[in-house]
Amino acid sequence: MASLTTFTDEARIALDTLSGRATGLFSPSLRLGVTGLSRAGKTVFITAFVHNLIHGGRLPLFEAQKSGRIARAFLEEQPDDAVPRFQYEDHVAALVDQRIWPDSTRAISELRLTIEFESASGWNRMFSAGKLSIDLVDYPGEWLLDLPLLGKSYDDFSREALELARLPVRADLSEAWRELAATVKPEADADEMTARKLAETFSAYLKACKDDERALSTLPPGRFLMPGDLEGSPALTFAPLPGLGQRARPGSLHAMMERRYEAYKTHVVKPFFREHIARLDRQIVLIDAMQALNAGPGAIADLERAVTEILACFRPGRGNLLTDLFSRRIDRILVAATKADHLHHESHDRLQSIVRRLTDRAVARANLSGAEVDVLALAAVRATREGTVKQGRDTLPVIIGTPIDGEAIGKERFDGNSETAIFPGDLPEKADVVFQDFGTNHRQDANDPTIRFVRFRPPRLERTTEGVTLSLPHIRLDRALQFLIGDHLA
Repeated sequence: MASLTTFTDEARIALDTLSGRATGLFSPSLRLGVTGLSRAGKTVFITAFVHNLIHGGRLPLFEAQKSGRIARAFLEEQPDDAVPRFQYEDHVAALVDQRIWPDSTRAISELRLTIEFESASGWNRMFSAGKLSIDLVDYPGEWLLDLPLLGKSYDDFSREALELARLPVRADLSEAWRELAATVKPEADADEMTARKLAETFSAYLKACKDDERALSTLPPGRFLMPGDLEGSPALTFAPLPGLGQRARPGSLHAMMERRYEAYKTHVVKPFFREHIARLDRQIVLIDAMQALNAGPGAIADLERAVTEILACFRPGRGNLLTDLFSRRIDRILVAATKADHLHHESHDRLQSIVRRLTDRAVARANLSGAEVDVLALAAVRATREGTVKQGRDTLPVIIGTPIDGEAIGKERFDGNSETAIFPGDLPEKADVVFQDFGTNHRQDANDPTIRFVRFRPPRLERTTEGVTLSLPHIRLDRALQFLIGDHLA
């Protein structure tokens, strides 16, 4: 990513890092980026992360908690006053009191959690205050997918967008935009209404790709999906054009689109990288592999493409005492498949194997030398429990929970109130099976008994005899905590 930034960008990043290091000299902190594509569970992960540490949740594989070395964990004011606060309290209320999933991430937010602990090392206890502040930075993965645009010209962007749009899994969704774009001459005079129609149809195509039926992931520019306060601005009123190759004539539609594309990179993408991504120490990338598996091989292929581009955006590596003063490097990246509670535990390792296969290929392409990368299947909040049911002579392992209103399996539709036992099926033993027939659009049939994935409501939390609500249940959240922050609490 350094090659995609200018000398001025790097100088500003160095100054920002030096200032941050000076501020945190006597108060150690760790900036943990939490990202993922929509519905991957970023908000739920951060909420469960904080809730379990504050309330002393069951975290047997998180060594500092298991050994009783954590004295307390509490929220503090975040260091960045210009960044919205992650509304932890509202999200806990949604999960615990209303039993609804919190709203998805729409913009960047931040939360500081401070942990007071006793080091396991006598030497460290002599020289360390036993205090670590973790700045959790929540941001949409769709915005992260914009970073590769920094190294692409408008012509490159247009060519790649058209190639993606013609893939079998996207062709019908992109048809309206492609037909409109085919009627436009790039060398024609710039026209605002033409630019607006192209941008609107291109945005509609990208949004259609996100629907559950397709569950596609590689959809830049990300702000077309989440425009925020930029909605309607010229920086978001552009679209790829076909038939490019010659230099844009001043005053032409081609020149207009190119100028706005470059403005998007300058005013949206670069500040996002400089002010947020370049300041991270650790990173977790959450992916909804279940949704992609439901949608079929085309969605799996697109998810791998998105993970590759996301991983390529980070600055991996380990620094030293001198270089760390001027630049931050991400030395650990965790890729986590969420919603493991939608499967029986017998399939958790299979889900993890599928994601590891996908991640290994992405890591090889993204060239993440210098960073430790791990893969995990987890559920930050466990919405189901396990059981068995008799079906004839067979005993089937099932998951038990309350499906969200409107979810369906075949002709059966759930009302959002009734608890139901579901046999979710088994993932294939060999991950290779999932990666076959890339480029096709063989969607999992809703009536196919092999795999059944539905979304569940959050669980009812148990209370102690004293009336105290227990911490949010999870699957393997403790393993994620150990990988991401465990060494800083050693």
